[in-house]
Amino acid sequence: MRMAKLFGRTLREAPADAELPSHKLMVRAGMIRPLGAGIYSLLPLGWRVARKVERIVREEMDAIGGQELLMPVVHPADIWKQTGRYQKIGAEMARLKDRGDRDMLLAMSHEEVVADLVRTEINSYRQLPQIVYHIQTKFRDEPRARGGLIRVREFTMKDSYSLDADSAGLDASYDKHWHAYTRIFTRMGLKFVVVGADVGMMGGSLSEEFMAFSPHGEDILLICPTGDYAANRDVATYQREAPLVGEQRPLEEVETPNTTTIQALADFLGIPLGETAKAVFYKSSSGRIIFAVIRGDLDVNETKLRQVTSETDLVTATAEQIRAIGAEPGYGSPVGVHDCLIVVDESVRDTPNLVAGANKPGYHLRNVNLGRDYQADLVADIASAAGGFPCPVCGTLMGAERGIEVGNIFKLGTHYTVPLDGTYLDAEGKAHPVVMGCYGIGIGRGAATVAEQHHDERGLRWPVSVAPFHVSLLSLGVDAAVTEAAERLYDELTRAGVEVLYDDRTDRAGVKFNDADLIGNPIRLSVSTRTLANDQAELKVRSADAAEFIPIGEVVVRVKTLIDEMLAGLKP
Repeated sequence: MRMAKLFGRTLREAPADAELPSHKLMVRAGMIRPLGAGIYSLLPLGWRVARKVERIVREEMDAIGGQELLMPVVHPADIWKQTGRYQKIGAEMARLKDRGDRDMLLAMSHEEVVADLVRTEINSYRQLPQIVYHIQTKFRDEPRARGGLIRVREFTMKDSYSLDADSAGLDASYDKHWHAYTRIFTRMGLKFVVVGADVGMMGGSLSEEFMAFSPHGEDILLICPTGDYAANRDVATYQREAPLVGEQRPLEEVETPNTTTIQALADFLGIPLGETAKAVFYKSSSGRIIFAVIRGDLDVNETKLRQVTSETDLVTATAEQIRAIGAEPGYGSPVGVHDCLIVVDESVRDTPNLVAGANKPGYHLRNVNLGRDYQADLVADIASAAGGFPCPVCGTLMGAERGIEVGNIFKLGTHYTVPLDGTYLDAEGKAHPVVMGCYGIGIGRGAATVAEQHHDERGLRWPVSVAPFHVSLLSLGVDAAVTEAAERLYDELTRAGVEVLYDDRTDRAGVKFNDADLIGNPIRLSVSTRTLANDQAELKVRSADAAEFIPIGEVVVRVKTLIDEMLAGLKP
């Protein structure tokens, strides 16, 4: 490809709203352009990266027996209504009407479509197991679109689906995908970890996320240094202290002016945070007020709270809503409240004689005890784990890392096939629901995450497996001999199967060097009057500090050797 004809141009400055390195650099390198919030065009350089990611994904999916197909991006709402997700999913689902006034939607995922295909295409146990996949556009009206391709509204995803006769078959299919994903992300050059995750709107019994390490990641991962445990903070657990055993002391009201926060309360009374009870109020999607009670040195994990209450959405309750159940903002207590769901964390159950609010301004209660002074509707783990908490497996203190989710795998079971009648007949002719798993990889997000991990102050540093081109070839100066030598190298490298981005523009050498570093192809070749004086070309690996000079006649062999070595370094 000749840069003089390349569609898309490099920029000296990043857009003002760009925060993440991948966003800044991919815009500046002429790889992506915004059309609207969370909606991007991939220009030729960016599209080449995405296609490289797709190729790796396809190769590994095909290697585990996946069959590629293509499913629609526009769905009739009926199948989503049958599974209940149409009613449960909120504004992130793009709903529309067709000309016949039928409810339609833009695909967020394709579980319903696959289950519908199972109904029409699978009838016998002899047809199982199966793995099908496609690479298709999705749309989610993401309220927090940010970071270029990291969090968008329209995106391309590889989603695959395993179809099995029973849970043992699902386990085997899940394991195949787990190892395929490990190979995919290794080949892409990513440093990642696999963590336990929330099943979320997908449902099912198990989910794991493939998380690429990044200081700019939105997810916090709790990781045991021994390797015994890793989980997204949304679902992470930790080793709890043994329950405290002590006599329940008499309830006592104490004046506590200007102590509307737990820290202010602890400071005023001169006690540790762990001797207080924190009150957190939510309004749920069903309209209930959820009163979460947790020890003062811990925080409520809203994902866990949604799970135990079976609520899809929680928002902070207003002062009026809090007072309506008999509580007082800043001085809230589960003692004496009404018309709410009281959810108590295990820490409160296991700690007697806590200080809690008195439900009137300026007062708290000492020695509040669950079971004596109030009752819980639910007692569960609703606490957020954090770095420094003990591993639930071995007790070693866990570390906290930030990460970007690049892949997610789920055991769905019969969550979709039962409502959509996706069954098969066993050897005795008895019908059973097909057991499903689903497995996703965001193509654009994967590419952007590689950029997050592979860049420096000068620009991108793509691994050779996903780089737009293998080589940036620079013709420096206006000397006819230089141009002729560069053209000859371009032809020879191209014939040898090397992908070359040839900078044949008339710009200054500094501009060409800067753009080559910005775009980040793994090898830079330059030809100038100085190098030709010795019948050489300058070769510099993008990740290296120093360049080397190669005889012109040896360039093709040297470049191909370098590419092979780089690819070998990315093998799983």
